[in-house]
Amino acid sequence: MPTKEPTHADMPNSALAVVVHAAGDLRVEKVDVAVPKPDEAVLDIAYGGICGSDLHYWQHGAAGESILRAPMRLGHEASGTVLIAAADGSGPAAGTPVTIHPATPGGDSARYPADRPNISPGCTYLGSAARFPHSDGTFIEHLTVPTRMLRALPGNLDLRTAALAEPASVAWHAVARAGEVTGRTALVVGAGPIGTLVVAVLKRAGAAHITAVDLQDYPLSIARRIGADQVINAKDTDAISATEADITIECSGHHTGLASAIHGTARGGRVVMVGLLPTGDQPVPISLAITRELDLVGSFRFNDEIDQVVGALADGSLAVEPIITAEYDATEALAAFEKARDATASSKVLLRF
Repeated sequence: MPTKEPTHADMPNSALAVVVHAAGDLRVEKVDVAVPKPDEAVLDIAYGGICGSDLHYWQHGAAGESILRAPMRLGHEASGTVLIAAADGSGPAAGTPVTIHPATPGGDSARYPADRPNISPGCTYLGSAARFPHSDGTFIEHLTVPTRMLRALPGNLDLRTAALAEPASVAWHAVARAGEVTGRTALVVGAGPIGTLVVAVLKRAGAAHITAVDLQDYPLSIARRIGADQVINAKDTDAISATEADITIECSGHHTGLASAIHGTARGGRVVMVGLLPTGDQPVPISLAITRELDLVGSFRFNDEIDQVVGALADGSLAVEPIITAEYDATEALAAFEKARDATASSKVLLRF
Protein backbone atom coordinates (compact mmCIF):
# COMPACT_ATOMS: atom_id res chain seq x y z
CA MET A 1 0.00 0.00 0.00
CA PRO A 2 1.27 3.54 -0.72
CA THR A 3 2.65 5.52 2.19
CA LYS A 4 0.34 8.23 3.48
CA GLU A 5 1.70 11.75 2.99
CA PRO A 6 2.14 13.46 6.40
CA THR A 7 -0.30 16.32 7.05
CA HIS A 8 -0.77 18.99 9.70
CA ALA A 9 -2.71 16.43 11.74
CA ASP A 10 0.52 14.43 12.06
CA MET A 11 2.55 17.43 13.27
CA PRO A 12 4.24 17.17 16.67
CA ASN A 13 2.95 19.73 19.18
CA SER A 14 6.26 20.32 20.97
CA ALA A 15 9.97 19.84 20.36
CA LEU A 16 13.33 20.09 22.10
CA ALA A 17 15.01 23.44 21.49
CA VAL A 18 18.10 25.40 22.52
CA VAL A 19 17.00 28.75 23.95
CA VAL A 20 19.05 31.62 25.39
CA HIS A 21 17.20 33.49 28.14
CA ALA A 22 19.91 35.99 29.11
CA ALA A 23 23.69 36.32 29.20
CA GLY A 24 25.03 33.09 30.66
CA ASP A 25 21.58 31.44 30.67
CA LEU A 26 21.34 28.78 27.97
CA ARG A 27 18.62 26.14 28.28
CA VAL A 28 17.56 23.00 26.47
CA GLU A 29 13.80 22.91 26.85
CA LYS A 30 10.55 21.83 25.27
CA VAL A 31 8.81 24.52 23.23
CA ASP A 32 5.71 24.63 21.05
CA VAL A 33 6.10 23.82 17.37
CA ALA A 34 4.68 26.68 15.29
CA VAL A 35 1.61 25.76 13.27
CA PRO A 36 2.63 26.20 9.62
CA LYS A 37 1.08 28.78 7.33
CA PRO A 38 0.11 27.58 3.83
CA ASP A 39 3.55 28.48 2.44
CA GLU A 40 5.50 26.92 5.31
CA ALA A 41 6.92 23.42 5.76
CA VAL A 42 7.81 21.55 8.94
CA LEU A 43 11.32 20.08 9.03
CA ASP A 44 13.01 17.41 11.07
CA ILE A 45 16.27 19.22 11.85
CA ALA A 46 19.30 16.94 11.65
CA TYR A 47 22.27 19.20 12.40
CA GLY A 48 22.83 22.76 13.54
CA GLY A 49 26.17 24.58 13.50
CA ILE A 50 27.13 26.86 16.39
CA CYS A 51 28.07 30.30 15.06
CA GLY A 52 29.99 33.12 16.71
CA SER A 53 26.76 35.11 17.04
CA ASP A 54 25.19 32.22 18.99
CA LEU A 55 28.17 32.33 21.35
CA HIS A 56 27.82 36.10 21.77
CA TYR A 57 24.13 35.86 22.68
CA TRP A 58 24.99 33.17 25.24
CA GLN A 59 28.04 34.89 26.71
CA HIS A 60 27.03 38.55 26.50
CA GLY A 61 23.28 38.70 25.85
CA ALA A 62 24.01 40.53 22.61
CA ALA A 63 25.70 40.13 19.24
CA GLY A 64 27.01 43.53 18.24
CA GLU A 65 24.07 45.94 18.35
CA SER A 66 21.52 43.08 18.45
CA ILE A 67 20.56 42.99 22.12
CA LEU A 68 18.58 40.16 23.68
CA ARG A 69 15.33 41.48 25.15
CA ALA A 70 13.45 38.19 25.55
CA PRO A 71 14.23 34.45 25.41
CA MET A 72 15.22 33.44 21.88
CA ARG A 73 15.85 30.14 20.16
CA LEU A 74 19.36 30.19 18.69
CA GLY A 75 20.75 28.87 15.41
CA HIS A 76 20.82 29.78 11.73
CA GLU A 77 23.11 27.08 10.29
CA ALA A 78 21.04 23.95 9.75
CA SER A 79 20.14 20.94 7.66
CA GLY A 80 17.22 18.55 7.89
CA THR A 81 14.44 16.69 6.12
CA VAL A 82 10.97 17.91 5.19
CA LEU A 83 8.50 16.25 7.56
CA ILE A 84 5.35 18.02 6.36
CA ALA A 85 5.30 19.79 3.01
CA ALA A 86 3.67 23.21 2.58
CA ALA A 87 -0.09 23.08 2.14
CA ASP A 88 0.01 25.42 -0.87
CA GLY A 89 2.23 23.03 -2.81
CA SER A 90 5.28 25.28 -2.80
CA GLY A 91 8.66 23.96 -1.80
CA PRO A 92 10.04 20.43 -1.55
CA ALA A 93 7.97 17.32 -0.88
CA ALA A 94 7.99 15.42 2.39
CA GLY A 95 11.17 13.36 2.75
CA THR A 96 13.36 15.84 0.85
CA PRO A 97 16.72 16.66 2.51
CA VAL A 98 17.28 20.42 2.69
CA THR A 99 19.42 23.22 3.99
CA ILE A 100 18.17 26.68 4.93
CA HIS A 101 18.77 30.23 3.71
CA PRO A 102 17.88 32.07 6.94
CA ALA A 103 17.37 35.62 5.60
CA THR A 104 14.16 37.52 4.93
CA PRO A 105 15.07 40.69 3.01
CA GLY A 106 12.99 43.77 3.66
CA GLY A 107 13.08 47.51 3.17
CA ASP A 108 12.02 50.78 4.66
CA SER A 109 12.69 54.32 3.51
CA ALA A 110 16.46 53.75 3.36
CA ARG A 111 17.94 53.10 -0.09
CA TYR A 112 19.86 49.95 -1.06
CA PRO A 113 20.76 48.26 -4.38
CA ALA A 114 17.94 45.98 -5.50
CA ASP A 115 20.41 43.24 -6.43
CA ARG A 116 21.91 43.20 -2.91
CA PRO A 117 19.03 42.27 -0.59
CA ASN A 118 21.53 41.13 2.06
CA ILE A 119 22.04 44.80 2.96
CA SER A 120 18.37 45.76 2.88
CA PRO A 121 17.64 47.79 6.03
CA GLY A 122 14.68 45.68 7.11
CA CYS A 123 16.34 42.29 6.56
CA THR A 124 15.67 39.75 9.30
CA TYR A 125 17.62 36.56 10.02
CA LEU A 126 16.70 33.40 11.87
CA GLY A 127 18.23 33.31 15.34
CA SER A 128 18.70 37.09 15.49
CA ALA A 129 17.78 39.67 18.14
CA ALA A 130 18.26 42.59 15.74
CA ARG A 131 14.54 43.30 15.84
CA PHE A 132 11.79 42.79 18.39
CA PRO A 133 10.02 40.44 18.58
CA HIS A 134 13.18 38.42 17.92
CA SER A 135 13.47 35.93 15.07
CA ASP A 136 13.67 32.47 16.60
CA GLY A 137 16.37 30.24 15.13
CA THR A 138 16.84 26.72 13.84
CA PHE A 139 18.01 24.91 17.00
CA ILE A 140 14.83 22.87 17.41
CA GLU A 141 13.89 19.28 16.57
CA HIS A 142 10.94 20.29 14.37
CA LEU A 143 11.21 23.64 12.61
CA THR A 144 8.39 25.47 10.86
CA VAL A 145 9.88 27.61 8.10
CA PRO A 146 8.82 29.35 4.85
CA THR A 147 9.51 27.21 1.80
CA ARG A 148 11.34 30.10 0.09
CA MET A 149 14.15 29.51 2.61
CA LEU A 150 14.60 25.85 1.67
CA ARG A 151 17.24 24.49 -0.68
CA ALA A 152 16.86 20.85 -1.68
CA LEU A 153 20.06 18.84 -1.43
CA PRO A 154 21.51 16.65 -4.19
CA GLY A 155 21.45 12.96 -3.33
CA ASN A 156 25.22 12.82 -2.85
CA LEU A 157 25.33 15.61 -0.24
CA ASP A 158 24.93 14.35 3.32
CA LEU A 159 23.06 16.33 5.97
CA ARG A 160 26.13 16.68 8.19
CA THR A 161 28.14 18.49 5.51
CA ALA A 162 25.09 20.47 4.40
CA ALA A 163 24.90 22.07 7.84
CA LEU A 164 27.88 24.19 6.72
CA ALA A 165 26.10 25.60 3.66
CA GLU A 166 25.16 28.85 5.43
CA PRO A 167 28.63 29.79 6.80
CA ALA A 168 30.23 28.59 3.57
CA SER A 169 27.92 31.00 1.72
CA VAL A 170 29.20 33.84 3.91
CA ALA A 171 32.73 32.86 2.86
CA TRP A 172 31.71 32.52 -0.80
CA HIS A 173 30.19 36.01 -0.78
CA ALA A 174 33.34 37.44 0.82
CA VAL A 175 35.58 35.92 -1.85
CA ALA A 176 33.26 37.27 -4.55
CA ARG A 177 33.65 40.74 -2.99
CA ALA A 178 37.42 40.34 -3.43
CA GLY A 179 37.08 40.36 -7.23
CA GLU A 180 39.29 38.21 -9.46
CA VAL A 181 41.02 35.52 -7.39
CA THR A 182 42.57 33.13 -9.89
CA GLY A 183 46.35 33.31 -9.89
CA ARG A 184 46.50 35.94 -7.14
CA THR A 185 48.00 35.80 -3.65
CA ALA A 186 45.62 35.91 -0.70
CA LEU A 187 45.89 36.60 3.01
CA VAL A 188 43.20 35.47 5.46
CA VAL A 189 43.30 37.10 8.89
CA GLY A 190 41.46 35.04 11.49
CA ALA A 191 41.27 31.26 11.03
CA GLY A 192 38.05 30.51 12.87
CA PRO A 193 35.25 28.65 11.03
CA ILE A 194 34.53 31.54 8.64
CA GLY A 195 38.24 32.16 8.01
CA THR A 196 38.94 28.52 7.22
CA LEU A 197 35.87 28.37 4.98
CA VAL A 198 37.27 31.44 3.18
CA VAL A 199 40.53 29.51 2.71
CA ALA A 200 38.54 26.62 1.20
CA VAL A 201 36.65 28.92 -1.17
CA LEU A 202 39.87 30.71 -2.20
CA LYS A 203 41.48 27.34 -2.90
CA ARG A 204 38.55 26.31 -5.07
CA ALA A 205 38.65 29.68 -6.87
CA GLY A 206 42.27 29.17 -7.92
CA ALA A 207 44.23 31.49 -5.64
CA ALA A 208 47.94 31.06 -6.33
CA HIS A 209 49.08 31.23 -2.71
CA ILE A 210 47.03 31.47 0.49
CA THR A 211 48.41 32.63 3.84
CA ALA A 212 46.33 32.27 7.02
CA VAL A 213 46.89 34.25 10.23
CA ASP A 214 45.66 33.50 13.73
CA LEU A 215 46.77 33.75 17.35
CA GLN A 216 46.19 30.04 18.04
CA ASP A 217 47.97 27.00 16.63
CA TYR A 218 44.85 24.83 16.41
CA PRO A 219 42.91 26.97 13.91
CA LEU A 220 46.09 27.40 11.90
CA SER A 221 46.38 23.61 11.69
CA ILE A 222 42.82 23.48 10.33
CA ALA A 223 43.69 26.19 7.81
CA ARG A 224 46.65 24.08 6.65
CA ARG A 225 44.45 21.01 6.23
CA ILE A 226 41.84 22.96 4.29
CA GLY A 227 44.33 24.43 1.81
CA ALA A 228 46.47 27.26 3.22
CA ASP A 229 49.99 27.26 1.75
CA GLN A 230 51.44 29.19 4.69
CA VAL A 231 50.36 30.05 8.23
CA ILE A 232 51.58 32.88 10.47
CA ASN A 233 51.03 33.57 14.13
CA ALA A 234 49.26 36.91 14.49
CA LYS A 235 51.97 38.15 16.85
CA ASP A 236 54.54 37.97 14.05
CA THR A 237 53.71 41.36 12.58
CA ASP A 238 56.85 41.48 10.46
CA ALA A 239 55.92 38.24 8.69
CA ILE A 240 52.39 39.54 8.09
CA SER A 241 53.68 42.81 6.61
CA ALA A 242 56.06 40.86 4.36
CA THR A 243 53.14 38.92 2.84
CA GLU A 244 52.13 41.73 0.45
CA ALA A 245 48.98 39.90 -0.61
CA ASP A 246 46.95 40.95 -3.63
CA ILE A 247 43.76 40.17 -1.70
CA THR A 248 43.22 40.10 2.05
CA ILE A 249 40.07 38.87 3.77
CA GLU A 250 39.71 39.97 7.39
CA CYS A 251 37.72 37.46 9.45
CA SER A 252 38.82 38.10 13.02
CA GLY A 253 36.35 40.85 13.86
CA HIS A 254 38.97 42.72 15.90
CA HIS A 255 40.67 46.03 15.18
CA THR A 256 44.13 44.45 15.48
CA GLY A 257 43.10 41.95 12.81
CA LEU A 258 42.02 44.74 10.50
CA ALA A 259 45.33 46.51 11.16
CA SER A 260 47.17 43.30 10.22
CA ALA A 261 45.06 43.05 7.07
CA ILE A 262 46.05 46.57 6.00
CA HIS A 263 49.73 45.98 6.78
CA GLY A 264 49.74 42.64 4.93
CA THR A 265 48.16 43.88 1.70
CA ALA A 266 50.24 44.99 -1.27
CA ARG A 267 49.93 48.49 -2.71
CA GLY A 268 46.83 48.74 -4.86
CA GLY A 269 45.36 45.62 -3.24
CA ARG A 270 41.96 44.95 -1.73
CA VAL A 271 40.90 44.24 1.85
CA VAL A 272 37.54 42.54 2.33
CA MET A 273 36.15 43.09 5.82
CA VAL A 274 34.04 40.12 6.95
CA GLY A 275 34.66 39.98 10.69
CA LEU A 276 32.10 42.20 12.41
CA LEU A 277 33.95 44.69 14.60
CA PRO A 278 32.26 46.20 17.67
CA THR A 279 30.13 49.27 17.11
CA GLY A 280 31.85 52.65 17.29
CA ASP A 281 35.20 54.04 16.19
CA GLN A 282 38.11 51.64 15.72
CA PRO A 283 41.86 52.37 15.99
CA VAL A 284 43.20 51.15 12.63
CA PRO A 285 45.98 52.52 10.36
CA ILE A 286 43.73 54.12 7.76
CA SER A 287 46.54 56.46 6.62
CA LEU A 288 48.43 53.41 5.37
CA ALA A 289 45.38 52.26 3.44
CA ILE A 290 45.20 55.69 1.83
CA THR A 291 48.85 55.93 0.81
CA ARG A 292 48.80 52.37 -0.54
CA GLU A 293 45.52 53.05 -2.39
CA LEU A 294 43.92 49.98 -0.86
CA ASP A 295 40.30 49.14 -1.54
CA LEU A 296 38.50 48.52 1.75
CA VAL A 297 35.34 46.55 1.03
CA GLY A 298 32.63 45.34 3.39
CA SER A 299 31.06 41.89 3.15
CA PHE A 300 27.84 41.04 5.01
CA ARG A 301 26.10 37.66 4.96
CA PHE A 302 25.18 36.57 1.39
CA ASN A 303 22.46 36.46 -1.26
CA ASP A 304 21.88 33.53 -3.62
CA GLU A 305 25.43 32.17 -3.29
CA ILE A 306 24.02 29.32 -1.22
CA ASP A 307 22.84 27.65 -4.43
CA GLN A 308 26.39 27.57 -5.79
CA VAL A 309 27.69 26.43 -2.41
CA VAL A 310 25.29 23.48 -2.29
CA GLY A 311 26.50 22.42 -5.74
CA ALA A 312 30.17 22.78 -4.79
CA LEU A 313 29.68 20.82 -1.56
CA ALA A 314 27.89 18.09 -3.51
CA ASP A 315 30.53 17.70 -6.21
CA GLY A 316 33.38 17.80 -3.69
CA SER A 317 35.08 20.85 -5.17
CA LEU A 318 34.52 22.72 -1.89
CA ALA A 319 36.13 20.57 0.80
CA VAL A 320 34.98 21.48 4.32
CA GLU A 321 35.26 18.26 6.35
CA PRO A 322 38.33 19.29 8.42
CA ILE A 323 36.43 22.33 9.70
CA ILE A 324 33.91 20.15 11.56
CA THR A 325 35.81 19.30 14.73
CA ALA A 326 33.10 18.15 17.15
CA GLU A 327 29.50 16.94 17.38
CA TYR A 328 27.18 16.90 20.38
CA ASP A 329 23.63 15.75 20.93
CA ALA A 330 21.30 18.72 21.30
CA THR A 331 20.67 17.67 24.89
CA GLU A 332 24.36 18.47 25.54
CA ALA A 333 24.12 21.98 24.09
CA LEU A 334 25.86 23.69 27.00
CA ALA A 335 28.89 21.41 26.65
CA ALA A 336 28.85 22.03 22.89
CA PHE A 337 28.83 25.80 23.42
CA GLU A 338 31.70 25.53 25.90
CA LYS A 339 33.65 23.57 23.30
CA ALA A 340 32.80 25.98 20.48
CA ARG A 341 34.08 29.01 22.37
CA ASP A 342 37.50 27.40 22.90
CA ALA A 343 39.43 28.40 19.78
CA THR A 344 42.47 26.47 21.02
CA ALA A 345 40.66 23.14 20.58
CA SER A 346 37.74 23.52 18.17
CA SER A 347 36.55 24.97 14.89
CA LYS A 348 32.96 24.26 13.79
CA VAL A 349 30.91 22.44 16.44
CA LEU A 350 27.66 20.77 15.37
CA LEU A 351 24.55 19.94 17.38
CA ARG A 352 22.71 16.73 16.47
CA PHE A 353 18.93 16.85 16.76
